[in-house]
Amino acid sequence: MKILKGSCFCGGIKYEIHGPLEEVLNCHCSDCRKAHGAAFRTRASVNGSDFKFIEGENLLKEYRSKVNEARCFCSRCGSALFTRFDHSEKIGFALGTLDDDPEVAVGMHLFVSDKAPWYDIVDDLPQYDEFSG
Repeated sequence: MKILKGSCFCGGIKYEIHGPLEEVLNCHCSDCRKAHGAAFRTRASVNGSDFKFIEGENLLKEYRSKVNEARCFCSRCGSALFTRFDHSEKIGFALGTLDDDPEVAVGMHLFVSDKAPWYDIVDDLPQYDEFSG
């Protein structure tokens, strides 16, 4: 299995992923739009035990956006890196923070009922109003 490397915008936080990527999707929820300043966040899920910090873990900060959810980011440059869920071993990380090609494709659009009104989805990927997984 290929080890994937990633980092934040300033390079202060570096990480590796030592496991398979799952649930590769574009999330259109308002939280992701606000946190990323974009029409959606492209993310994948990975087991938390497969996500390893190489350097800069001390720069990591979190914002509790929901009761059971923490959005983690670099305190120096503000890069949104991943979301941790209290009752799950999985984390959802921003695919855009990878330095390597993950060799995966986006499989769906999620929370399309909450998408930005100024953005039109023009591909043929499946669209879902909520997370069923």
